[in-house]
Amino acid sequence: MTNPILSDWNTPFEIAPFATISDDDFTPALEQAMQVHDAEIDAIAANQDTPTFANTIEALEAAGEQMDKVLSVFFTVAGADSNPKREELQRAFSPKLAAHYSRISSNKSLFQRVADLWDRRDELGLTDEQARVLMLSHRGFVRAGAALTGDDDARMQELKARLASLGTSFTQNLLADERDWFMELAEEDVQGLPGFVVDTARAAGQEKGADEPVVTLSRSLIVPFLQFSPRRDLREKAYRAWTARGANGGETDNREIATEILKLREERAKLLGYDSFAEYKLETEMARTPDRVRDLLMQVWEPAIKRADADADELTQMMQEDGINGPLEAWDWRYYAEKRRKAEHDLDEAALKPYLQLDRMIEASFACANRLFGLEFAPLDVPLYHPDCRAWEVTRNGEHVAVFIGDYFARGSKRSGAWCSAMRGQAKFPKVQAPVVINVCNFAKGDPALLSYDDARTLFHEFGHALHQMLSNVTYESISGTSVARDFVELPSQLYEHWLEVPEVLAEFATHADTGEPIPQEMLKKVLKAANFDQGFQTVEYVASALVDLAFHDGAAPADPMDKQAEVLAEIGMPSAIGMRHATPHFAHVFAGDGYSSGYYSYMWSEVMDADAFAAFEEAGGAFDPERAKSLEDNILSTGGSREAEDLYLAFRGRLPGVEALLKGRGLIAA
Repeated sequence: MTNPILSDWNTPFEIAPFATISDDDFTPALEQAMQVHDAEIDAIAANQDTPTFANTIEALEAAGEQMDKVLSVFFTVAGADSNPKREELQRAFSPKLAAHYSRISSNKSLFQRVADLWDRRDELGLTDEQARVLMLSHRGFVRAGAALTGDDDARMQELKARLASLGTSFTQNLLADERDWFMELAEEDVQGLPGFVVDTARAAGQEKGADEPVVTLSRSLIVPFLQFSPRRDLREKAYRAWTARGANGGETDNREIATEILKLREERAKLLGYDSFAEYKLETEMARTPDRVRDLLMQVWEPAIKRADADADELTQMMQEDGINGPLEAWDWRYYAEKRRKAEHDLDEAALKPYLQLDRMIEASFACANRLFGLEFAPLDVPLYHPDCRAWEVTRNGEHVAVFIGDYFARGSKRSGAWCSAMRGQAKFPKVQAPVVINVCNFAKGDPALLSYDDARTLFHEFGHALHQMLSNVTYESISGTSVARDFVELPSQLYEHWLEVPEVLAEFATHADTGEPIPQEMLKKVLKAANFDQGFQTVEYVASALVDLAFHDGAAPADPMDKQAEVLAEIGMPSAIGMRHATPHFAHVFAGDGYSSGYYSYMWSEVMDADAFAAFEEAGGAFDPERAKSLEDNILSTGGSREAEDLYLAFRGRLPGVEALLKGRGLIAA
């Protein structure tokens, strides 16, 4: 019987046939796919013909189709709908995959062919895109250790395998802590909570099999609980559990894992001739050096801490007026900030939330994409990996562009956070293929589902990533979509958030869940006026995490990351009432894999550009200016990694921005 993962996918738009795939299919599918991929690689490496772009680089691009099918399905369900079997498979697959890809990157015959092409690159008559793919391929081999020999080569393979296993363990430990903890609430404990928080807590209780409403460690529930619960004792208990993820002792404790990861990363960088892992990692990013990253972060830190300190004084006074003496604590900040927002802006999130229906915000994100890029979205009725998922066909001028899948609701089987991934990337070689793109979020379920303003911003953010994938128009998949520098990849997503704040968008799509009435003009004005509220807090918690990440990797690996974290926070004067957005034991961006390691700063680097890029629209014909939209698509969204990120931005804007636009956008300096 043919394995359904490896068979032809005779489904609409060749979407993975989730309904016919079982967990038992993954292991045999992966084993067969690896064997096929190994044979493809061996054939390229053993080719006795003179290396050409076609018989080497394009052959590499064409190899691994079965691997792509297996891994796209497996990692989609493992991240968004895990179970004990899938967690077991992740642990088993992780070292196997690391070894598999290490065999490719350390294949000396293969590397020699790529190096030969690189040496003769000026004689090959390559297109600009082909020259870019060759450069990235050669650089990737070198940075992966292909030029290493003997013991160094063997040690590099060991490091890769061990790091892959540690990253998987870190992720699964975090998921276990998030899944297993919850706090039951008696009827008196929900007094003072808005109805939407109580409804979410009751739904969470049903999922956990509890008779009472519960608070879980899902951000979509714990944050509003910390915002609205008048019970300081319960806020403290919930906050301490939230910030203790990965640091509870026992089998799910991540602290020793983080220590080992940092040591192995340092060793890996030094094997490749770098002084630190940060130098190695940042070499290929826009920032280039740790000093440039630190300089940006500190330029933002100074005005942010000044604002946060002033805000802390205000919140402390409010707390004392409630008869609570002593310092403002981290579990107090969101509660008193919410009261202050209501007092200063007359904006009550409980009153706002019915206007931010999930379905209407999805419509809003689609409508903006239609006005900007001419995209249209039609629902698709296809089996997906979970009943909560939805799919749409994306077209333009009647032509198929992509399939978009949305998986929006929090559940115990889904890791925390929000992300975008492509189950299939755009390409024209070796065959034309349209992308299949997924947005995964963790919003609270409801009937109808209602979002906070931050949730709505997250939805637009992830859809910005999706547009980067869907509008990609390059030849080779290795440089399509979001295959760009890490500190550039957040530009399209963070830029797209700005359209949520366009008054005409909210005026049309922010409609009341019960009455259908559009958001009142007065409330709309308050929402937009309060958009920068509490930016001192939000900026400080983010920049602190980015500075700790950089410190972990810029220099010798710390003997104890928790001590290093404390040292960095003390040096920068971190307020005790603000926690890091991601403390070390649950800093999945940095420790679940290499993706954002030494690179968490990249959100801020991209924000410098996104503030400036949206200003380009405002300076032209407004948020939906057609010429600016076309330039954005032509120079950034369609180009993938076909050119250096800096060149792409210069082509769109004509210059590189300074940090002032970001500071003004966050309201940290006067506009």
